[in-house]
Amino acid sequence: MKQLNKIKMKSKRSFCKRFFLTGTGKIKYFARGRRHGLSNKNRKHNRLLARNRYLPSAAIKVIKRMISFL
Repeated sequence: MKQLNKIKMKSKRSFCKRFFLTGTGKIKYFARGRRHGLSNKNRKHNRLLARNRYLPSAAIKVIKRMISFL
């Protein structure tokens, strides 16, 4: 009996580049606005942009659907 190949879900590449899964199962991402033009922003603002950010639990389900390997 011939076994049919299952179609694998492709992950959204843009989501893979923006979101990361931590060891505890949280989804981490980086703040936008941190690439260029930093000299025009004040120091406190730049410091706040450098912090780690985590998605709220309600959004994790949506992101996990977009990234198939999470």
